[in-house]
Amino acid sequence: MAKATKKQALGRGLSALLKDPANDIQTAQDKNADKVVGNIVELDLGTIEMNPFQPRTSFNEEALRELASSIKELGVIQPITVRKLGFNEYQLVSGERRFRASGLIGLKTIPAYIRIANDQESLEMALVENIQREDLDPIEIALSYQRLIEEIDLTQEEMSDRVGKNRSTIANYLRLLKLDPIIQTGMRDGFISMGHGRALITIDDLEEQLSIYEQILGNKLSVRDTEALVRGINKPQPKAKTTATIPSYAKDASKNLADILNSKVNIKVSASGKGQFVVPFKNKEDFERILKLIKGEK
Repeated sequence: MAKATKKQALGRGLSALLKDPANDIQTAQDKNADKVVGNIVELDLGTIEMNPFQPRTSFNEEALRELASSIKELGVIQPITVRKLGFNEYQLVSGERRFRASGLIGLKTIPAYIRIANDQESLEMALVENIQREDLDPIEIALSYQRLIEEIDLTQEEMSDRVGKNRSTIANYLRLLKLDPIIQTGMRDGFISMGHGRALITIDDLEEQLSIYEQILGNKLSVRDTEALVRGINKPQPKAKTTATIPSYAKDASKNLADILNSKVNIKVSASGKGQFVVPFKNKEDFERILKLIKGEK
């Protein structure tokens, strides 16, 4: 208990240091910067603004209330992370749920780690830390990965090192962004799981995706049921054989030829109109008989 009290007192002491204009810290090289950066500081909630780079776009109100109740009982166990903008001005890097929940119960201050970083570093810290620690839905995680690639210019290999995930895992999340936006919304709202989404992504046609999505919702299909349904759709269908109609002139000729040769005559005609006569024979003698008739020999 004494240790916790000492830590809280230290945080209040550092907070007072930061409120002194004479000791304003802007860079890691400034006086007393080593006392603040990396340490827990009690900051006024009113001095902290939201992070525009925050990947989370929606918060479950019930979960927030539960977190607020826990904070009211136990305090903020895990400090938030902020970056310094100016004198007594900060921007949230991670911990927005804790920040919001603290406000719900009327807290005036919150424990925080202070980092000095530029916007790009702040974005990377926010995205990486949220991917690792926050309960983001699959689409939010995918969007975070996409932003790390596009805005921080990370390769999938570099991102794998940053977030501690396999490249294949990252690729699977990114592929979800190819789903129809309605399906992405359904995943974000919890109507379908990432497993459903991974099955649907193998369907290229967006209308077909939506059709299966409606079946999943209407019939409450499991991931396994969805995979089986998709496999059936993706299975190559055998091409139907096209049977050409034998023209009348060929039918008449085959009858005449059959009478002349005293043998059955088969006709084959392709879709393009090309064809052939096929005259079967029983043995060598029958073959020679038919051949003589064709040649006009007696």
